[in-house]
Amino acid sequence: MTKPLKILFLLQDLCFGGTQRQTLELARRLDRNLFSPSMLTLTGKTDLDQVAVEADITVRHLGVSRRVAPLFFLNLRNAIREAAPDILVPCTALPNIWGRIWGRYLRVPVIIGTCRGGSALACQHEALLWRLTHHMICNSTELYIKLQRLGVPATRLTYIANGVDSALFMPAPVPLSGREPVILCVARLVEDKNHHTLLRAFKEVLQSIPEARLRLVGDGPEEANLRRWVGEHGMSGSVDFFPGGTDMRPHYAQARVFALSSVREGQPNVILEAMACGLPVCATSVGGIPDMVEENITGFLSPAKDHAGLGHNCVRLLADARRCESMGGAGRIRVEREFSFGAMVEAHQQLFTRLWEAG
Repeated sequence: MTKPLKILFLLQDLCFGGTQRQTLELARRLDRNLFSPSMLTLTGKTDLDQVAVEADITVRHLGVSRRVAPLFFLNLRNAIREAAPDILVPCTALPNIWGRIWGRYLRVPVIIGTCRGGSALACQHEALLWRLTHHMICNSTELYIKLQRLGVPATRLTYIANGVDSALFMPAPVPLSGREPVILCVARLVEDKNHHTLLRAFKEVLQSIPEARLRLVGDGPEEANLRRWVGEHGMSGSVDFFPGGTDMRPHYAQARVFALSSVREGQPNVILEAMACGLPVCATSVGGIPDMVEENITGFLSPAKDHAGLGHNCVRLLADARRCESMGGAGRIRVEREFSFGAMVEAHQQLFTRLWEAG
């Protein structure tokens, strides 16, 4: 390569979310001698735009508000043409549909589709649209297997695990045994995260540990319904709601257990962050979560929508400080060994280079 390859990441928005944060971390860490990253969103400015600006990443918007711009699919063609990327990487559902279509029409040299999260296969119509990509990236072994079942050849598919900054996310000075019995969940308040199962589980936790607290951190359309449910079940004094943000470390530092009750997932960044901070995890066994959480070593897994199982697992940890700290320590070690940002970025850089040179 005589000059850096232009990598265009196409996203629906830069709101707080796993895909958005992971994409930003990848873009900011790419070797600028080899790659020149930029971003294009279907909305106006949102939560993480300032982070991109501070990382010297050019961001262009097709909209002016937090909503997807009207007729974005028509304006997208011109925006991609003007950006003239060497490699187009659409992320999230709508970009993975329209980005591929216009990318092929405009003959972008390399189009790399991404598949993250349990609902991506259907939302992105992967049974048909994977053919519009030159290659596919997924972030869990479950998606890797499912994509091959849809017909994606192994030669056009790469699994790259999410990464976490283990130097930024560190165990707090106060040991888990010295903290209040707080269960933390960091997740967007949307249906896929299934917070209602976690609330039902926590209601059972309170029967065994009445002083326990549940901390829900995130924003989303389900917030009003969740707050209403908490009030109707007399749990307002035990459940705290906090808005999402760019730095979750203060929340991890005050929790004893991290919980996630999703019905569909890819590889949740928040679980990696929690493990890096030395928290044991109670989560549902969906998507890429079993790739991250080792049963009875770094946490406990339960089936999706099984509030009794999730609640039982949370009680097991809150009631046993020694087990809590042992699992939390094991999680920290596993993150350092297998889920570093360095490994994630290097895997992408090697793939980008290989696909460009092959084209």
